[in-house]
Formats: sequence, structure tokens, C-alpha cells
Amino acid sequence: MSISIKTKEEINFLREGGKRLASVLAEVAALITPGTSVLDLDLRAEQLILECGGIPAFKGYRVPGVQKAYPATMCISVNDEVVHAIPRKEKILYEGDVVSLDIGMLWPSEASAKEAGVRRGLITDMAVTVGVGKISHEIEELIRATKESLDLGIAAVRPGAHIGDIGHVVEQRLKKNNLGIIRDLAGHGVGYELHEDPFIPNFGSPGTGPEIKEGMVLAIEPMATLG
Repeated sequence: MSISIKTKEEINFLREGGKRLASVLAEVAALITPGTSVLDLDLRAEQLILECGGIPAFKGYRVPGVQKAYPATMCISVNDEVVHAIPRKEKILYEGDVVSLDIGMLWPSEASAKEAGVRRGLITDMAVTVGVGKISHEIEELIRATKESLDLGIAAVRPGAHIGDIGHVVEQRLKKNNLGIIRDLAGHGVGYELHEDPFIPNFGSPGTGPEIKEGMVLAIEPMATLG
């Protein structure tokens, strides 16, 4: 395992890139209404990323061992599609659906890097889950509990803590609502590449796993299901 440590300057650029990507994500999420095509959401996300001087980090991404590159700017997953679903025009959102928007951005782009005074672009990765129109109480609770588990996971990050500390607090919060925990997919390091070490599962034991050190940049990704 090789965990990269970012410089203070690089973290400042990641922070700025994260702010810009959060603005993109918020604008796209606000477009979610019954009757919306998920492909239209994806096209708008790409437009906004390019307008803010970035490059979609997912588009063209190749998973090791998979021949085809990812074709879209976002992963847009609806209902029982937990993550990584590909946006398609024929997929329309309906009242009561639950939608996860997952997006990554390289910022600044090569064209903007010199202007920004940085040697290379850096990658941020984030997601949000929202309901379409009026949603059921159990879906409201699913979204709320998963968001709270993310907040607890972030609060567990500090120098000297361990990756298992993050997974432990996420797991305990999700179990409180009797939610299923996705165990095959997890959070990860991010910055120089879209997926870096360490692997950050949504379960674990306190004091286990790699030690968290200053300069590490982590994408914490709680994923839960009903039942």
C-alpha cells in the first residue's frame, strides 16, 4: 500500500477544486424533478465543470481489467442501483425515486493550470443522494441516516487515528437504523489519481487499519440500503 501525502499548496488547490465541484453538484441536484432525463443531468454537469476550468474525472476513466472507458461525466444511480450506474437518455426520473449523483473533477485543467500557478491539476470526488418529489418516510430516513454517518466519519479523521475508526462510526450509525451496509465498495484516497490508497470500508474496528497522517486526502463514501 502506498498512501500519498499532499503538500499544503496542493491541499489548498484541492479545497478550491472541491468548492467548485460542490457548486456544480448542487446546481445539478436542484434540477432533479419528476420527468427529468438522467442524461440531461449528466450533460449539464459536464458543461458546468468545463465552465469552471475543470475536466470531468470520470469521463474516459478505465477500471483495471475493463476494456471500455467510462462514457459519462457522472454516475447517476436510481433506486436499487447503489452506485456507478451510467446515465442514459431513456432513463426518466419519477415521483418517489431516490437518486445518487456521483461526480469527480480534475481542477485546474491543463489549460488553466498555468493561470492558477500550479504544475498539475488535482482530483476531487463527491456525491449526494436526493429524493425526487415526495418520497416515502423510509427513504427520508435512509438519506438522513447515511448523511449522519458521513458526518461522523469525517469527524473521526485526525492525525493519529486509524482508517478503522472511520469505518466503525459509519457502521454503528447505519446499524442504528437497521440499514444494510455495502461491503464490496468503499471510500478511498484521492488527489493525484481518482482512486488511491487507502481503501476506506464502511465498517471496521477502532484502532485498526492504516494510521491517518497529516496531508492525506480521503474520500469517505457511506453506502447503505434498506433492510
